[in-house]
Amino acid sequence: MADFTSDFWGAYIALLTVLSIIGCGVLLWTQATAKVKISTDANGEPGPVETTGHLWDEDLGELNNPLPRWWMWLFVLTIIFGGIYLYLYPGLGTYAGKLGWQSSGQYQKELKIADAEYGPLFEKYLHQDLKAVAADPQAHLIGERLFLTYCAQCHGSDAHGNKGFPNLTDKDWLYGGAPDVIKTTIMYGRNGQMPPMGAVVGTDDEVRNVAHYVLSLSGSTHDPIKAAFGKSKFTACIGCHSAGGIGNQALGAPALNDKIWLYGGSLDTIMETINKGRKNTMPPFKDFLGEAKVQVLAAYVWSLSNEAEIKAAQK
Repeated sequence: MADFTSDFWGAYIALLTVLSIIGCGVLLWTQATAKVKISTDANGEPGPVETTGHLWDEDLGELNNPLPRWWMWLFVLTIIFGGIYLYLYPGLGTYAGKLGWQSSGQYQKELKIADAEYGPLFEKYLHQDLKAVAADPQAHLIGERLFLTYCAQCHGSDAHGNKGFPNLTDKDWLYGGAPDVIKTTIMYGRNGQMPPMGAVVGTDDEVRNVAHYVLSLSGSTHDPIKAAFGKSKFTACIGCHSAGGIGNQALGAPALNDKIWLYGGSLDTIMETINKGRKNTMPPFKDFLGEAKVQVLAAYVWSLSNEAEIKAAQK
C-alpha cells in the first residue's frame, strides 16, 4: 500500500470498494424483498408464473421466479467474507489490515525458507570452476529453471534471442563468450549504446553508401559501386567496429563481417541504425539473485553454445 503516490488514490480505492460491496448488498435486498407477480384465474386460483418479458428463439422465455434461497445466502456469505477479509488484510487503500500481513513480507519469508534449504547447494557450485558447473547435470537443470524465470522474457525460452536481444546459442558474443565474462555480464549488466551517426556520415546518399559497404562486409547482397563510395565514410565507424568491421568486444561493438544481426540486416534497417543509433541495456542481477545463483546461471548460458565441450567433459 506504500506504493500510492498520494493519499487521494488510497481513499479513492477504499471508497470505491466499500460502495461496491454496499451496492451488492442493496441489489440483493431489493431482489429478495420484491414480490413476484402471480396471475389468478376467474376462481381466484394461482395461474402460471409470468415471464420477465424476455424471449429468445421465439418461444424461450425467462420466468419471473424469486431468487433461489441457496443462491441468495451464498451471496450474503460472500459479502460477509469480503467484509471480514478487508478488515483483516490490506485491501482498502492505505489500510494495512488488522493482521498487518503484506505480500512483500510473505515473499521475504518464503525467500528465507528457500535460501535455508537450497543455499548450501548453490554455495557448493559457487566454489567450483564454471565449466565444471556447466557439466553437472543437476546444476544444468537448476540453471535452466533460472534462465526460464529470469532471462527468457528477453532472450526467448529457447535462448535464440529476439530483435535487439542477442542469441545465446551461437558463439557470436558482444562482450565475449568466456565463462567468466558471461558471469560478469549477468552480475553487473551491460549498457550498450551506438550514437546516431547520420550527421557524421553525411547526406542520406552517403548513409546509404555506408550501409551498402556494411552489407558487403558480410557478403550480403549489395551494390558494389555504392559500397565502394561508402568504404571511405566507414572510417567514422572504425573507432568501435574496427577496420573491416570485425567488431570490438571490449566496447560491446558487434562484428559486421558476419550475417548475425541484432536488429536485422536489411538495407533499411542498417540505415536506420546509422541514422538513429541504438541503445541496449541489460540489467545487473548480482543484488537480485546473489553471486551463487548467478554462478549456476552463467554456467548454463555458457553451456548453450558449448554443448560439444560439455559432452566431452562428461565422458
